[in-house]
Amino acid sequence: MIYEGQSLSVKKLDNGGAELNFNRSDLPINKLDHKTLTEFKEAIVALSRDTSVKGLLLTSSKKDFIVGADITEFIGWFGLPSDEFEAKLIDVHKTFATMEDFPFPTVSAINGVALGGGFELPLSTDYRIMTTKGRVGLPEINLGIFPGWGGSFRLPRLIGLDNAFKWIAMGKPQRPADALKEGGVDAVVEPDKLYDAGLKLLERCMAGEMDYEARREEKRNGIKLNKMEQLMAFETARGMILGKAGPHYPAPKIMLNAMQTHANMHRDEAMVVEVKGFVKAAQTDVAANLVGLFLNDQALKRQASKLTKIASEIKTASVLGAGVMGGGIAYQSALKGTPIIMKDINDEALELGMKEAKKLLAKRVKRGIMTEEVMMDTLSRINTTLTYGDVANTDIVVEAVVENVDIKKSVLAELEGVVSKDTILASNTSTISITELATATKHPERVCGMHFFNPVPLMPLVEVIRGEKSSDETIATTVAYALSIGKKPIVVNDCPGFMVNRVLFPYLNAFEKLVNDGADFLHIDKVMERFGWPMGPAYLLDVVGLDVACHGSAVMAEGFPDRMKIDFDSATEAMYKKKRLGQKSGSGYYRYEMDRRGRPQKKVDKEAITMVAKTSSAIRQADEFSDEEIVERMMLSLCLEVVRCLEDKIVDSPESADMSLIWGIGFPPFRGGALRYIDSIGTKEFVTMAEKYADLGEAYAVPKLLADMASNDLKFFGGKS
Repeated sequence: MIYEGQSLSVKKLDNGGAELNFNRSDLPINKLDHKTLTEFKEAIVALSRDTSVKGLLLTSSKKDFIVGADITEFIGWFGLPSDEFEAKLIDVHKTFATMEDFPFPTVSAINGVALGGGFELPLSTDYRIMTTKGRVGLPEINLGIFPGWGGSFRLPRLIGLDNAFKWIAMGKPQRPADALKEGGVDAVVEPDKLYDAGLKLLERCMAGEMDYEARREEKRNGIKLNKMEQLMAFETARGMILGKAGPHYPAPKIMLNAMQTHANMHRDEAMVVEVKGFVKAAQTDVAANLVGLFLNDQALKRQASKLTKIASEIKTASVLGAGVMGGGIAYQSALKGTPIIMKDINDEALELGMKEAKKLLAKRVKRGIMTEEVMMDTLSRINTTLTYGDVANTDIVVEAVVENVDIKKSVLAELEGVVSKDTILASNTSTISITELATATKHPERVCGMHFFNPVPLMPLVEVIRGEKSSDETIATTVAYALSIGKKPIVVNDCPGFMVNRVLFPYLNAFEKLVNDGADFLHIDKVMERFGWPMGPAYLLDVVGLDVACHGSAVMAEGFPDRMKIDFDSATEAMYKKKRLGQKSGSGYYRYEMDRRGRPQKKVDKEAITMVAKTSSAIRQADEFSDEEIVERMMLSLCLEVVRCLEDKIVDSPESADMSLIWGIGFPPFRGGALRYIDSIGTKEFVTMAEKYADLGEAYAVPKLLADMASNDLKFFGGKS
């Protein structure tokens, strides 16, 4: 044994080479944390001293090669002075470079996943083999950073600038076929053949059959494009990448600048440029917020995993209501492998639901991520019926009929008389009390909410709502089903609107009040989109549907009359009465025209402007509303209600609250969520801001939880403001 530690070991092979095996003894995964990096450095030093070694094979005994760097540990580096942070990164770089410069060939046998630093390490070896079941890639951009251990200069020298831009800027794990085609790996084999293939390749290198030194020269020296070709590549990438990223995400710009600077440098100079760029990106607020979201996601995964230990198995599912929503739920369930039955009261509705599922699957085939055979297999897992009897033996029934309490209660009562005593009844309601719906059943412990967001395939969140009598097993099993169909479930307690809609309607009400006071709705949309929302509130109302919005507003007003009842004639209500329902009717706050792909494109509508003006009290002129006031009034109303949800224990943690909004309504990720947004301003300062608008009503009243935190200068996510 050349070296042995807790994270890895190095042993000699009979062929004269050595095997460096990653096998973390105290964890189920391999990751690049301080312990592993320290041991890796020690192992590389030991190999450097052993003159008998003729080659090195890197392997892993875990399910995955290396899942990446331990962000929970390395986030501590982000707060260091820049020179200390850079020194730590350079130390890792030097270790990778030492391995890259060994006087013998190196090969990585990558099983499973190798991402981020877990792939940058194999990039430092001469050759890489992966399995047909694996994924490799550099997803750091999703955390507001970019590769910092050689990925930004080694990858483009191996696979070309254009491909490297795509890998790094998109941050998506690469499938084996793509990784091989573009040169990120040198071979793809079946998992059971990986070790032998890696060993054989190493032996060929040791025998002089492979020119591994030439591979090293590719990575040590600059990109093989002349200056004009490089300039064109970077300018094209800059327009596309920065245009897609938008102005709120600095990492792509910093990444491109670093890559352009070190494009013609030797590796040892390039690593310094990369490190300085990495540190610059890592020390932005955006990186801190995106890393925070990642940590929130991990925390919620652990929570869900713990909860689902008492879950029952879901072998089959049903959905009642076969419209666009029902079809989307059926598609999602079938896509992920759980057979599902769609039930409705007429064939036309069932045809609509199947049409929706087929359309979604056809898109996957067109994009090349699904074959027609797999599409047909997926469709075979969706069956349709007009009778309750066919859903009797399913394990969970998702009720997705019209949003009417009496109809839903009638359906649930009828359904309970048909299904087994163990079947879960989950209502896909967006606003109606689960506790109230459960009163229609004899076994309310089997009833819960399962609120999907539209469009189902694109929106990751599912709110799992616990009624007063919902059993722990019912909640756990529903969470497990949501996870199994690829959704991100968050458990919330019952109240009008649950979590997401409860906080969304104060935001929309703030918009209604601004418009009624005389603000220009077109300007409000622009301001909130510049703030980071994917669409402004007027556009959002059109997409949701003004009829749906008015119905939801009435429910929320009944539930929280002190702060959610609108005491004036709103513009949205006026449009609804005129049957301007938004996108679905072709007009609302905007007018909609279909483009060549059949997608609705919004246009400014003079008639809408006139209608809004007629409903407005216009106590001020439109130009009297500053961008700052618009943002403050809109965001205060939403954020204060989020605090109330935490205070009322509708959600159990700041992590759950923030991720609900990120996943459910597109809260700007770079701001980290509503509670992190409050933290960024400071709880004291946020309270002071709210007090400026106290005259606007109870929606702007400061909850006791926030007032207490402000008085103690506390933050939602750790420590003092």
